[in-house]
Amino acid sequence: MATTLAQTTNNVDVDAKRREIVAQAEASGLRLVRFLYCDNDGIIRGKSAGIRDLRDRLESGIGLTVAMQAFTMLDHLASVEGMGPVGEIRLVPDPSTFAIAPYAPHTATVLVDMQTLDGQPYAADGRAFLKRMIARAADDHDLSLIAAFEPEWSLAIKNGEQFTPIDDSGCFTSTGMNMAAPVIDDIVAALESQGMAVEQYYAELGWGQQELSIRHGPALQAADHHIMYRETVRGIALQHGRYASFAPKPWGDQAGNGCHLHFSGWSKDQRVNRFYDAGGEYNLSTLARQFMAGILDHLPALVALTCASVNSYRRLQPQMWASAYRAWGPDNREGALRVASPFKGHEAESTNVELKSSDSSANPYISLAGVMAAGLDGIERQLTLAPPVTVDPHTLDESERKKIGADRLPTSLEAAIANLKGDRLLLDAMGEGLATSYIAVKELDIDAFAAADEAFEFRQHIYKY
Repeated sequence: MATTLAQTTNNVDVDAKRREIVAQAEASGLRLVRFLYCDNDGIIRGKSAGIRDLRDRLESGIGLTVAMQAFTMLDHLASVEGMGPVGEIRLVPDPSTFAIAPYAPHTATVLVDMQTLDGQPYAADGRAFLKRMIARAADDHDLSLIAAFEPEWSLAIKNGEQFTPIDDSGCFTSTGMNMAAPVIDDIVAALESQGMAVEQYYAELGWGQQELSIRHGPALQAADHHIMYRETVRGIALQHGRYASFAPKPWGDQAGNGCHLHFSGWSKDQRVNRFYDAGGEYNLSTLARQFMAGILDHLPALVALTCASVNSYRRLQPQMWASAYRAWGPDNREGALRVASPFKGHEAESTNVELKSSDSSANPYISLAGVMAAGLDGIERQLTLAPPVTVDPHTLDESERKKIGADRLPTSLEAAIANLKGDRLLLDAMGEGLATSYIAVKELDIDAFAAADEAFEFRQHIYKY
């Protein structure tokens, strides 16, 4: 029996899926099923259910204190009304995400929706935010976003309290791939056993840095897969005595880890790539250009969702291939938006856009939903896309950048959050419950790290992500 289940649709018997999970759990000798979620600070958390009452847990969920969506990465509790010691929500599994975990004995995982006790979506749930944006795109614009998160991460060993890269090899070198080969081999097998098809792998620029991409999918599946990917990579690395860090900047003297977001907009039935126009500049349709213009318009605030940690802004620097400017261009890796070269002979299917101002400290549901909200705003306002930049934006003088709106992105999480607080479109899309708790968590992070030194920041981020 396969270790994953097909994506749930409206006409699927969810109850039958639950029965199938129970039967599979019993046949596989499972002892625990982890109910996983991603919090407002991008930390993957959860609770586990035993097998005896699994059938009931799959339906009713597991209780969780309302306080958890006000927890920071440092396990500090932000002050948010209604998120204290009184009250509970439920972690209710999405049966389509069930998978046996190849990195934990006798264990499976399932991703959850947060629900109130009366079964309604919890206002502070990032996954619910993404579901709302998916529905809005489909209902209002006949649009289905296909996406893929493309993470970079660093393999390290730990000596005492210090993490160090596993090697000092160069970018794309076979030496780097050989050093990591036993770990990577097991990661590839583990990903594919859970339904995540591996597309490319190579050793990246930084010491011990890896990039391994998996196949794209519908927006919700793409975000789900990124959670499962992070869990799998970290779990398999531990089996080899290694630590995998997705931190944006795990070491000050090494390249940062991005998590580039590729996306394209298809018809609701996912048969036609509506971002593609054979006659358009760089094969981009008017719809694609409006969507991109919306992202660029909101990007100074949007990076609070996509570059979501204090540590993110060490990476988001000019001439670091990290996209520090609000600009776009064809295969321009210093612009925030890159129009990727399509595959020859498959232009209609492969035309897509990459957001480079993104990393794995973000909650993928919140970051992708924010991108969708901004892009849909561009469509609805019929925004005009600025001219493309075909050079490194940093090499232009200030007046040239100003003409095309290629201004510098925020240089700190504090500045990005200030922009988010002033972006009514994104706040309304998130909803009051999510926006309020998200901002409170980030502001408590900002204060905590401002009161500590640089070493504390690196130490706290390197293995939280």
